[in-house]
Order: sequence, then C-alpha cells, then structure tokens
Amino acid sequence: MAPAYDVIVMGLGGMGSAAAAHLAARGARVLGLERFGPVHNRGSSHGGSRITRQAYFEDPAYVPLLLRAYELYERLERETGRDIAVLCGGVMLGRPESRTVAGSLRSARQWDLPHELLDAREIRRRFPTLTPADDEIALYEARAGLLRPENTVAAHLQLALRHDAELRYQEPVTRWEPFRDGVRVHTAEDVYTAGQLIICPGAWAPGLLADLGVPITVERQIMYWFQPRGGTGPYLPRNHPVYLWEDAAGVQIYGFPAIDGPDRGAKVAFFRKGSVCTPETIDRTVHDHEIREMADQAAARLPTLPGTFLKAATCMYSNTPDEHFVIARHPLHPGSTTVACGFSGHGFKFVPVVGEILADLALDGTTSHPISLFDPGRGTPAPA
Repeated sequence: MAPAYDVIVMGLGGMGSAAAAHLAARGARVLGLERFGPVHNRGSSHGGSRITRQAYFEDPAYVPLLLRAYELYERLERETGRDIAVLCGGVMLGRPESRTVAGSLRSARQWDLPHELLDAREIRRRFPTLTPADDEIALYEARAGLLRPENTVAAHLQLALRHDAELRYQEPVTRWEPFRDGVRVHTAEDVYTAGQLIICPGAWAPGLLADLGVPITVERQIMYWFQPRGGTGPYLPRNHPVYLWEDAAGVQIYGFPAIDGPDRGAKVAFFRKGSVCTPETIDRTVHDHEIREMADQAAARLPTLPGTFLKAATCMYSNTPDEHFVIARHPLHPGSTTVACGFSGHGFKFVPVVGEILADLALDGTTSHPISLFDPGRGTPAPA
C-alpha cells in the first residue's frame, strides 16, 4: 500500500508553515501537524515584528540565503495580499571593532551590499531618537527593516491550504518511525504514513531530536513595548530605523519603530541574555526587575523610549553551540527525514527560503542553496 501522503510536516510555525506551502505548491500530498492552534504564541514565531537585514554580522555565508528570502517575501505578499515586510532601514551600532559592526561590514563588503558607515554625530543628526557615544559608529542599510511573524505564518498556511495541503491542529506527534519506504507518524488522534517527514520542532527540538548529534539549549527571551515620552511620532518607520546595538561589554539590544498605531509603543529587547528553560518550564510572567533592567538599558541609548511600560511577552530561542542553524537530512534517517532546528534567535528572516530548502530536500534529496554550514556533523565550536 502506498503511503497516504508524500510528506508530513511536523510543526507549523515559521519554518514548518513555509515548508508546507512550498511542498503543496509543487503538487505534493502534504499533511501538516501542529501541537497548538494556527499562528500561536507558544513558541518563537510571534511578537509582532522581527528584524530583517542583509549585511549579516553572524557570517557572510548567510547572505545568498537572505537575498533569496527577500525575493520570496515579496512574492508571498503579492500572492496573499498580506502586509509582511516594512523596509524602514536599519542600523548596526557599536564600537568599530564590535562583532555587530565589524561583522556587518565584512558581509556588506564581501557581497557588495549597499550600505553607509555613519559616525556618532551623523547617527544623532539622521536619527534623533538614538544617542550613541562618541566612539560608536553604525553601518546603515536602507534595505533592512522588519517582518511581521504572525502574518508570515498565516500567509504560508493560506498558501498551503490553497494548494490542498491538509493541516491538523491541536495534534502533537508522540513518535515516528521508519515504515516500508517512508515513515509512520503517531499522534494521540491517529497514525499516518508518508514517503518523507520534515521535522520543524522549534523549542521542542531537544526532546524530539535528541539523537541528532547537536546539543540545543532553549532560552527564555522577553520582548518589551514602551510608550516613548512625547509620543510615538519620532519612532514611526519613516523616522526611526530598526537597530541592533552592541555596547562595550558585548551586550546587544535591538528594537523597532512604532508600527501598530500611537498606543502600541515601540518594541525593544535584549539579543540573547536569556535564561535556560524548556517549553514546559518556561516562566511566562515578566517580572518587575526584568522590566527595570530593560528600561535602564534603553534609557542609556534611546533616552525618550522607556517612557511608560506597556506590555511584555516571552518567546524562546533554540541555540546551537556555534549559533548556526541545523538544516539537513537526519543523519540516522537520511532516506526519509529532514530536520530544521537550532535557529539560535536569528532564523525568522530566513523563513521562506528555509521552506524552499526543506521542500527541495524532501522531494529531491538535495538543494542548490548553500547549506553546508548547517550540517549537523559540522562540529559546533562556540562563536568567537
């Protein structure tokens, strides 16, 4: 008997929803399984905004994937009519030798990306909401901006359904196993068979992919929204860029313009600096001392921002030791199973191209995209 589906996608957050959309558009019989409801806020693909940028300080090897992701995001907006990308410009700030600035400059130069280097005086003149120290500079990238994660996931689910994918919610996978020429997947509701399985587990990776060979640590992260003193006018996208700012101690914060009306405020957060957790033990309460710490950090660099605290929300990073992704055929099940995990807090901007890669791997066994950096057998030294 032939498998009931060509591909089962486990997890329908950012990466899984994109994989389901790409697979279904290619004519595959797709089943998507999600432990929560559609476009939920229990994992990592929520919070209203995510930074997108091309001058990538993490590694220049990511740039070709980013260029393709930009193309796919534009196509996603056209095909669904949803508001997804706001390219308001972005600044990567810090001392010239900081990883944030030096790494961004390295990628921009290697790939000939349009950019400007701004000294502290020019940063203050162009963006009065930012007050860098005299020894800080910024790489400005006009094509940087923000993505709306909930709209992105909803758009990919919309496309998957348009192309006849079957999507099941509130149905977590309990186990899977090789079966004939494919896989068999068990849930509390049923047992399904498919020729291929794609696993996009997010923060559930440590439990579901313990045999992958890459240790993944889950961290609790917090996003904060403040109403700036004097109102949000100076923080509108036409005035205020996205930013990633590294101080002399290596602490990074990031933030956004006010994108959802005058009462929603501006979002800011620490990049990393989270506490280890699991999806089952994460503390979803944001405490007063955490709000004060974030407000103090923001006040030192954006003096009108802390203003009035509005709200906060938690999410989770799934970190590999070297902070690079894992996207590959499963080393123990290379004929039937593909994995995408360990996105280490910087994966969302890649969502549509990861979906394309996963469809390639599941249907063709290979991809033309450069993904050797994401091989689980690469070894995982800590980042410099």
